[in-house]
Amino acid sequence: MINQIRVDYAKVFIKQLEKAPHAIKVAFRERRVLFFTNPLHPQLRNHALKGKYTGLRSINITGDWRALYREEKVSRDYVIVFMLLGTHSQLYK
Repeated sequence: MINQIRVDYAKVFIKQLEKAPHAIKVAFRERRVLFFTNPLHPQLRNHALKGKYTGLRSINITGDWRALYREEKVSRDYVIVFMLLGTHSQLYK
């Protein structure tokens, strides 16, 4: 049984979010609300990744920006950890 869902942010994600344009910061906040309402909402295009990002999932922030996250279970808590933020070309070089 899961007690609660927690959200955490990797240090690199926080730095990437701080450096992102204001419009991306706003879009991330909006998509985060949508994500916690319905993680499989079609606008998010939530999907598992392969290759060097195996174990992570991606959600769309805008047409080009993505947030990568992982899911973990810690004790009885379910934890979402946002790992990376960037444009498609920045993340998938």
